[in-house]
Amino acid sequence: MKKSAISSGTDLQNLHAVVTGGGTGIGAEIAVRLAELGMRVTVMGRRQDPLETTCARLGEAQAVCVDISDPDSVKAAFTSAVNHFGPVSVLVNNAGNAVSAPFEKIALGDWQTVLAVNLTGTFLCTQQVLSGMREKGWGRVINIASSAGLKGYSHVASYCAAKHGIIGLTRSLALEVARDGITINSVCPGYTDTEMMNQALNNIVEKTGRTREEALKQLTRLNPQGRLVQPAEVAAAVSWLCLPNSDAMTGQSIPVACGEVM
Repeated sequence: MKKSAISSGTDLQNLHAVVTGGGTGIGAEIAVRLAELGMRVTVMGRRQDPLETTCARLGEAQAVCVDISDPDSVKAAFTSAVNHFGPVSVLVNNAGNAVSAPFEKIALGDWQTVLAVNLTGTFLCTQQVLSGMREKGWGRVINIASSAGLKGYSHVASYCAAKHGIIGLTRSLALEVARDGITINSVCPGYTDTEMMNQALNNIVEKTGRTREEALKQLTRLNPQGRLVQPAEVAAAVSWLCLPNSDAMTGQSIPVACGEVM
């Protein structure tokens, strides 16, 4: 095993972290937490304005637009990021999307888009950083999966398939890099208070005629705390996995789901 370039303490000052899907919600909160740990943060996403809004909350930060489902776009984005802040020490694969529909009504294009963004995007971004992490002898890749990667939910088959795939990728890749000073883990939020959740609630209200309160109660009925996860709670789990004293944690998928049984 290579000797880590990072001590067993907690000094992450000036390391370069990349957060995809960092303009809003969970990604934005993760970017804030990593900046608080002293890292220089590249925030990636499709839309420039939300990225700039997140960067305004950080210290040393840059916004880089990317389509993570497109190999050329990913390569260009990471080249730009590395040229500005140096090799990537921490990658948080957070970008994702979801489509809700009964299985027989899922259009092939929607199926392929969900897998391309959630699963292929994670694959493409991770490929861009591993060589630099190996050279340094230290790195963190943290994949934001979902409780939908640990269990099934109806009407989101493509999303469940993609998130289960991320967990499989996490477990496999962790074995490949276990002796290189690199850890690979997944964080699996339950239903979280984000814009995506807001859209899901609006969709339930529109299609079922339920009130918003009834729709929310339906979504949170399976977790003992009876509430939505907060983005900052997911970010706290991610930030711990970045710390040098989390070295023994790799290949794992950690639920942050208010006690929901997986």
